[in-house]
Amino acid sequence: MSDIDTLKAEIKKLSARATTAKMNLHDLSEELPVNWQSIIGTAQQAHDAYAALEKARADLKTLEAAAH
Repeated sequence: MSDIDTLKAEIKKLSARATTAKMNLHDLSEELPVNWQSIIGTAQQAHDAYAALEKARADLKTLEAAAH
């Protein structure tokens, strides 16, 4: 498996993780004010998931540009 294929597989996993984090944040927002104490932790998880996804996508773009 090439580096590009490996990174694409990782992006797929990161995308699923980001979608789950987004849904957790959405679900929390609909339940407010119940569990308001978990806003920061849930938002941080979503932030971290999307930051990792964005970085992986940028890395893939760089690898693909270098391959051409």
